[in-house]
Amino acid sequence: MPRRASRRGTGNTTLADVAKLAGVSAITVSRALKTPSLVAEETLARIHDAVSRTGYVPNLIAGGLASNRSGLVAALVPTIAGSVFLDTVQALTDAFDEAGFQLMLGQSGYTGMREDALINAIVGRRPDGIVLTGIMHSAEGRRRLLASGIPVVETWDLTPTPIDMLVGFSHEQVGRDVADFLFAKGYRHPAMVSADDYRAGLRRAGFERRMRTLGVAVMPVQVVPAPTTLRNGREGFAALREIDAGIDVVFCSSDVLAHGVITEAHARGLKVPEDIAVMGFGDLAFASYIHPALSTVKIDGVTIGRQAARFIIDRIEGADIGERIRDIGFSIVPRDSV
Repeated sequence: MPRRASRRGTGNTTLADVAKLAGVSAITVSRALKTPSLVAEETLARIHDAVSRTGYVPNLIAGGLASNRSGLVAALVPTIAGSVFLDTVQALTDAFDEAGFQLMLGQSGYTGMREDALINAIVGRRPDGIVLTGIMHSAEGRRRLLASGIPVVETWDLTPTPIDMLVGFSHEQVGRDVADFLFAKGYRHPAMVSADDYRAGLRRAGFERRMRTLGVAVMPVQVVPAPTTLRNGREGFAALREIDAGIDVVFCSSDVLAHGVITEAHARGLKVPEDIAVMGFGDLAFASYIHPALSTVKIDGVTIGRQAARFIIDRIEGADIGERIRDIGFSIVPRDSV
């Protein structure tokens, strides 16, 4: 009985196995996979059939050694459970695909331990570039990235000392500008429901400091775990009401939290914004469709992704990247909830 070909694409099946099944030489299989236009249609069909039957996958790492390129770019985001980073991920995917690269996505969470493990695994596989979310990395992770020589773009934050390149905005400035916006609208008894991650903490600190300079000395805050949920928002607002029933506006570190606050307010018979105003962050797809439409802060995640991809592609191609720190800013979107 003839030996059954293995269907494992990266295990026992080899180029020689495909060639034997197709009845051609190994070099013909290689040519068909790399430059199919040079192979006769009938031969190409047999090779494709053999590849399909065996599950063979070319060893791209070995093939990339000669060109010193892997064709892969790695991106780390804290989570895909929420949608705030999805525009950036999609923009990265599209931009790299157009340039002939594939994007590998990892979820780093909101603590440094998982990011360190992912960085170690990624650097060892020598991608052509790495895109990180945020600027807070462990000393070991930062050393590993600097020593690798791999182009690195940090995103969704701002610092004068990036590892390599950076595309982001100031979270502290978001907090300050939101404080000015709400104060100008006449609110004098603000509160916050905020996630416990670093970037949300920067927005919280900026908001609190600015409110103090405007004469608001006491402000209740409920800190909830990241990634945030609608339940966190409801429970956070319930806790705030127990602390101070006189608050007139709640600034939330995410639109999801803000949605939860509005839901809990309605459940308690409160009108938004007449009895309690609500401000979000992120301008997620649902923000303009809930009732009342959510006032929030818009971040251009698409621009972040496109610029991060452009940085890496230009670096790979040896082009001038220009200014390596790009502050894309943000915009406050006034709607009906304040």
